[in-house]
Amino acid sequence: QVQLVESRGGLVQPGGSLRLSCAASGSIFNLVIMGWYRQAPGKERGLVADITNSGRTNYADSVKGRFTISRDNAKNTVYLQLNSLKPEDTAVYYCYARNIDSFRRSYDYWGQGTQVTVSS
Repeated sequence: QVQLVESRGGLVQPGGSLRLSCAASGSIFNLVIMGWYRQAPGKERGLVADITNSGRTNYADSVKGRFTISRDNAKNTVYLQLNSLKPEDTAVYYCYARNIDSFRRSYDYWGQGTQVTVSS
């Protein structure tokens, strides 16, 4: 089992910034992908950004140029820097990780979610 612990989100004014972090612990073998998803009320959960263990990144079109994902492999931690926040970024943000074990079996894990609210 792998546990994902996210930092607290918060209330931010439009145009503001916020940094989220997510630390993985437990039976980690190879966290091939770590990332962030979000879910707004009445909408499906969707990808915000993810990053491979080699540093390759992938972003949703809606956040390109505003959000930056990074990771510290030594700390098994992924970060999401949210800049130029808009009200439509309001959502619960979930950390995600895919762990590959020694038998090359793949397991997906989710954090508990953290609320980000963008409002004046």
